[in-house]
Amino acid sequence: MQQRTIHLFLVIMILSTPLRALSAGLVLQCATASPFVNYQRRQTGLDAYIETQSALSIKGVLANIGPDGSKVAGAAAGAVIASPTKFDPDYFYTWTRDAALTYKMLVERFIAGDSSLRTKIDQYVSAQAILQGVSNPSGGPTTGGLGEPKFNADLTAFTGSWGRPQRDGPPLRATALILYANWLIANGGRTQALNTVWPVISKDLAYTAKYWNQTGFDLWEEVSGSSFFTIAASHRALVEGSALATALGQPCNGCAAAAPQVLCFAQTFWNGAYVDSNINVNEGRSGKDANSILSSIHTFDPTSACTDATFQPCSPRALANHKAVTDSFRTVYPINRGIAQGKAVAVGRYNEDVYYGGQPWYLTTTAAAEQLYAALYQWDKLGSLSVTSVSLPFFRDLVPSVAPGTYAKGSATYNSLTSAVKAYADGYMAVVQKYTPSNGALAEQYEKSTGAQLSARDLTWSYAAFLTAVERRKSIVPPSWNEPANNIPPTTCSGTPACNARMTFNVRIRTVPGENIYVTGQLTQLGNWDPNSAQLLSAGRYTDSDPLWSATLDLPSETVFEYKYIKKTANGQVVWESDPNRRTTSSAGCGSSGTLNDNWR
Repeated sequence: MQQRTIHLFLVIMILSTPLRALSAGLVLQCATASPFVNYQRRQTGLDAYIETQSALSIKGVLANIGPDGSKVAGAAAGAVIASPTKFDPDYFYTWTRDAALTYKMLVERFIAGDSSLRTKIDQYVSAQAILQGVSNPSGGPTTGGLGEPKFNADLTAFTGSWGRPQRDGPPLRATALILYANWLIANGGRTQALNTVWPVISKDLAYTAKYWNQTGFDLWEEVSGSSFFTIAASHRALVEGSALATALGQPCNGCAAAAPQVLCFAQTFWNGAYVDSNINVNEGRSGKDANSILSSIHTFDPTSACTDATFQPCSPRALANHKAVTDSFRTVYPINRGIAQGKAVAVGRYNEDVYYGGQPWYLTTTAAAEQLYAALYQWDKLGSLSVTSVSLPFFRDLVPSVAPGTYAKGSATYNSLTSAVKAYADGYMAVVQKYTPSNGALAEQYEKSTGAQLSARDLTWSYAAFLTAVERRKSIVPPSWNEPANNIPPTTCSGTPACNARMTFNVRIRTVPGENIYVTGQLTQLGNWDPNSAQLLSAGRYTDSDPLWSATLDLPSETVFEYKYIKKTANGQVVWESDPNRRTTSSAGCGSSGTLNDNWR
């Protein structure tokens, strides 16, 4: 299947065959030489396992980073390879998102005292500066190319079919590098922060400020719409990016203005019971997705109160969402059956998942633990814990007798609740322990019936996610990103001020009465490939000698996009023009214009 031929029905098919491993199909492929898990680690206490696995996990991360990673020969300096696996699935690429989350962990570890990582971090900065200048299928350096999800291991463009653009990469990379830039400023490295790191950050912030309100593919690379993970990451990056710009005396155009509007939009994902992780897309899912738990831990601020607006780990909304998401896996995985409410289970991406048969993932299971460890830290610093009507079901799974109220640190109820939450969080780590082979290798997934590892072996993100969960368990937390001063959304949401181009679509096709021609594509303004939301063209200038259908539409300026024409017959049949998708760039400049002259294929 090729991304360039994507239509609405193919979007649905993509839900069944994630883009990240289309070559894998639905065949279950073990990530280790043996299909059976060595369960020796079951006999080890959790604390001892965590210490051993932490050492193996940092080695696992570094083994997948060029130029000297032991498992990724040929990778460029600073390139984070998702996995050494090159076949079924082929993950031997560097993903902007995975790399940013990995380096966020490494920068936090560096700030906490691991000075050996500085060379690696500097190599990452250099590598990202190179990637920002690589033209690719998502565009050029100033025309949307920063939204390209992955690149070859040598930092050249990947030009194959894929789910693009993915708008979470730039804000995630900005956050990782802002952490480093702030450390540099505080430790005599202002010149490096200004001249080397800031240029990379500023490009990512410019992209985020421009594109946050446009749809793109989600972090699982399967559906194009509005992703909660992307929006949460964008808000944090714009807030802390604006502050860094001020500290460096640099402009951050649009950052301060966009941030509260992004936060305002984030509220629309909350449906009253949980976070609907993907909206503005008809994907046929409940929306209960580990996307939202990953969002909560990414935007965790250790100085924050339990703020609902930013879905802080200890907030009532985030806790209710944690219950909704993790409970959704209790009956779909055989290894979870018989596990009571309030006891940890294996966690996957979303319960409708069919990739590799729909399995638990290591990084989503550790994320469930990490949110709770972060919540425990926040309650401890706040000196109290509040149970509300929203969070009450979560707490009653752990302590059935609890009632709504605020409980002071040191009180019997506070101690009972925090002890239960700690045990619950440890339970998720124990699930990972149970299905970790004796050599400590963490693949992408583990099988829902046996626990055998599946898909890509030695997944970098799996190792990084394990390490951040352990850090939160030890109350090792990142610096504040100033969430307390930036957590009140406006009462009325508005999008980014439009910088649109007037694009005229002309296509010549002979039609009969009752037939109409539409244009659709990957932009919201073109209906996100949905025939029901496609834009109707006019036959006002149609003649026998010139069968012209035309429409002029406002589209984001200077933006690379794919599109196609469709014909709707009198009886409602939808006919797509033949492959491949058309691809173009809208004209540059606010209020500019451009014309596309096409012939139906």
